[in-house]
Amino acid sequence: MGDEGGEGAPQAMWQSELLVSDAVGRLIEFWGFKRNMGRIWTVLFLSDEPLAAKDLQDRLQLSAGAVSMTLTELGRWGVVKKVWIQGERRDFFVAEGNFWKMISRVFSEREKIEILDAIDAMEEALEYARAKQSVGDEAAKRRAQRQIERISQLLELAKLGRRLLEALLERGRVDATPLLGVLLGGKDD
Repeated sequence: MGDEGGEGAPQAMWQSELLVSDAVGRLIEFWGFKRNMGRIWTVLFLSDEPLAAKDLQDRLQLSAGAVSMTLTELGRWGVVKKVWIQGERRDFFVAEGNFWKMISRVFSEREKIEILDAIDAMEEALEYARAKQSVGDEAAKRRAQRQIERISQLLELAKLGRRLLEALLERGRVDATPLLGVLLGGKDD
């Protein structure tokens, strides 16, 4: 398999494209996404022209169904978009190249929801522990008091995480001073 295809022939991937698409695929998989999402996005990102689904299928040796489903999911996340090419009947795709736009969308739609769910669960746990503190024997009261203290610490950390994420999404940068205060045992106001 050569590095260049003729007119109309599928273009073979260069070693650089294979290495980077596999590396990004592994990173994406580590963050909880499908490996092929990273591989397809990378091939599109490295391409000097929009690619059709068939081009991606040939280059990555994936099934038509896998490419189609992955492109749909990447489109939903806003990291790949369809483009129109005059005279072509097929759909073509390009990768979003604005990294901050991609990262902030994932943070906004995924990580922020997880933090909010954790805060809700911790607040519910605090209510339960406070209710247990007022009933039962001394051992149960000590157990409840310890849990109230520890859950409160975790809740403050989760709330700080939420504030940091919101600041990052709003301004594109974060002042790490409050985080240092929590990590070093200080109080974040």
